[in-house]
Amino acid sequence: MTKDYSDIISPGAGRSQTPDDPTQPRPPEPLVNAPWPVVVLTVGIIVAYLVQSRFPLEGVSALLGFSPAELLQGHPAGLLSSLFVHGNWAHALMNAAFILAFGAPVARFFGPRAGGAVDFFLFYTFCGVLACLGFAALHWGQETSLIGASGAASGLMGAAARLIGGNGRVGPVFSRAVVGMGVGWLIINIIMAFAGGLAVPGGGLGAVGWEAHLAGFAAGVLLIGPFAWAVGRR
Repeated sequence: MTKDYSDIISPGAGRSQTPDDPTQPRPPEPLVNAPWPVVVLTVGIIVAYLVQSRFPLEGVSALLGFSPAELLQGHPAGLLSSLFVHGNWAHALMNAAFILAFGAPVARFFGPRAGGAVDFFLFYTFCGVLACLGFAALHWGQETSLIGASGAASGLMGAAARLIGGNGRVGPVFSRAVVGMGVGWLIINIIMAFAGGLAVPGGGLGAVGWEAHLAGFAAGVLLIGPFAWAVGRR
């Protein structure tokens, strides 16, 4: 039942107590101020790794990781399954935090309703798939295995840059936000490429898929415009 605060008079105050009264206690701020699709995706990555951690990484990577060689042989399942497999807890938590940070403006753009959530998850998935394909383009036919949500998360970063540049709407491809974040992400990935995975938490288990990171970012930047048009957003 909703109370009308304008009818509540404090003793001796001689005035109404309203929700805007600075003397009244305010409700606590939420611990995580992120749209629910982002929270679901973040928790899903953590839960997926919790289950995955009970099995040997080599077997999980071989079964669920993305391999350019397998794609060439007509087995594309790794394009999706690899997005939910990680090397260790540091790897999974870092990607979860990345999604929590850059997924929020994208999810708010698509809206909190079921349709907007579906659009958000589809966009995330498309970015992840294109990130894997970008990796495959530079490692065509190789049997190396790519795992992790970094490429898809980079897509959210690219889309967020467009939305920041457009003040909540899809801004120019070469806005200051896109160029600044893109150059920064490029420099970070060049460092990771030369460091061989030692520059990031959890990267010591193998080389970092910097190719997927950059391809994912480019996919997010370029895809958010036509994707928003396709789902009726502007």
